[in-house]
Parts: sequence; structure tokens; C-alpha cells
Amino acid sequence: MARVTVSDKPRQGWLERLTQGLSRSSKAMTEQVVQAFVARPLDAERLANLEEMLIEADLGPQAAARIAKAIGEQRFGGSQTEADVKEALSSAVAAELLPRQGAFDAMAGPRPFVVLFIGVNGSGKTTTLGKIAADLRSRKARVLVAACDTFRAAAVEQLEIWARRSGADFISGDDGADAAGLAFEALTRARAEAYDVLLIDTAGRLQNKQSLMDELSKMIRVLRKIDPEAPHEVLLVLDATVGHNAVAQEHIFGNAIGVTGIVMTKLDGTARGGVLVPVAQASDSPIKLIGVGEGIEDLQPFDARAFSRSLVGLDVGND
Repeated sequence: MARVTVSDKPRQGWLERLTQGLSRSSKAMTEQVVQAFVARPLDAERLANLEEMLIEADLGPQAAARIAKAIGEQRFGGSQTEADVKEALSSAVAAELLPRQGAFDAMAGPRPFVVLFIGVNGSGKTTTLGKIAADLRSRKARVLVAACDTFRAAAVEQLEIWARRSGADFISGDDGADAAGLAFEALTRARAEAYDVLLIDTAGRLQNKQSLMDELSKMIRVLRKIDPEAPHEVLLVLDATVGHNAVAQEHIFGNAIGVTGIVMTKLDGTARGGVLVPVAQASDSPIKLIGVGEGIEDLQPFDARAFSRSLVGLDVGND
């Protein structure tokens, strides 16, 4: 999972899960579009309708306008098939996403490689960390997991279960303990005991936004007292089911914390998978991983072309 670069081909099993996971989004996005444009000329009125449909599919107004323009430039007459329309739509969506595609590899950098996971509570942050820990352990990496969301006992317990299941080592503090102090302790231990990767979970209490951002900033400052380059990755985990609220969350965290990559989770639980497009374009950071299920293998590197084909209901294997 985390070792695959964006140029690698994912396993076919993942491509099938991606297509299945995005089926709700695909139906919501393409049903009206295909019915409106198969075997009919794409005149100015129909292209304006297409733009509105894409906005309703959560792609955002700017991307919707560019996609509609790109399809209009293909000068479809009145003989296009359903496959023609889907291929054109897929290519236009992929063009929006390809510049925002990035790679995540915790085994490619310094040791210990420090990954900080941020995002609101309920976004899938803890589960994402656990899946990455399991993948790294399957590759024989020595992994230390730090439970720095010290205000949620349930999050600590969930993370400890993931660590135990994957074979990673685990460090936590008392309820309400200073998160930055625990992060400092975790990195000190990771360096002293020659761990390959340190994965740090954090709080996501957005109702106390300024306090949360102060806590995260302090955590980063403390880590850099030990390693000036830490954290080496700051992954913002977003939940696709919240739709355009994900864009707002990206703004909040992206403006306050140095995010290096985005993970979009729960794409299988929504008909709003198109929201990944405005999120990608609103962020200065690339999309690195996406999730379409609960299993470890359901978190994979983001592939813009595969995602775009699945989003419009095309066979990913034909890409």
C-alpha cells in the first residue's frame, strides 16, 4: 500500500474494490449526464446543463466549468454513445486531478520517519494510521505508534488494538496528558531504539479550533527540537461523506499546519465522491491515499486516472 508510487499499477483486486466503492458516486454523477447527452448534439444549452449537473455532483463550480468546456471542445455531434460520453467525462476529470496526485512512502526517507496524522474527530484518522501501520509491519518495518489524542480514551483504545493487531509497538499517556510532551517522548524513544517509522495520532476537536491548532503547532515545534526535519509527513485525513465540508476542513488545517498530503477516506459510503476534485484544487498539498472500505487493503495510493474512470462508471482495467 504505502510503498506503491503513483506510477505503479495497483493490484486488480484494489481496482475492483475502487469501482465498487465509487458505484454510488458514479451513479449519482453520470446517470443524468449520460441520459442528457447520448445521441444528442452538445449545443451551448446542453453544455450549460452539463456544468450545472457537475456542480450538483460536488465537483465545484470552477472544475465544472473547465470540464464542460473540455467536453464541448470535442465537438460531439448527435451520434455519441454512452461510452463516448463517459470516456470524455473521465478524461476531463482526470485532467483536473493529475496535477494533484502525489506519492506516500514512509520507507523512503530518514529513520525514524515521522508521520503526523491530523484531521477532525471521526474523519477516519485513527483507522488510517492503523492501516498504514499494518502495511509497514507486513514489510518488516519497525513501527512505533503514538496515541497523542490524549483527550479521547476511545481513540487510544482503538489505536492500541490496531498496533497490537499489526505487531507495531505502542506508546500512550494518561488521560488529558500533554500531547506535545508525549510526542517528544515517542520520538526520543523511536530514535534511541532505532525504529524505522513513528506514526503519531492527534486530536481533532474542531469546536475548539484555535486551541487545537495551537496544540498541533506546539507538537511540531517540540518534534523539531529533536529532529529539525520532523515531521517528515503531515497527512490530513478527510471524510468524503461530509461533502463540501471537507473543503472547509482543508482550509482550516492547511492554513494553520504544514500539510504535506491528503488522505480521502470513506469514498464507498457516499454518493459525493466528486468532492475529491474541489478538495484537491483547494489544497496546496497533493492527494496521496484514498480509502474505499474498512479492510487494510482498502487504503491505497491515489491514482487520478483510475479514480476518474471509476467515478464515471468505466472499467478501470481499460485505462
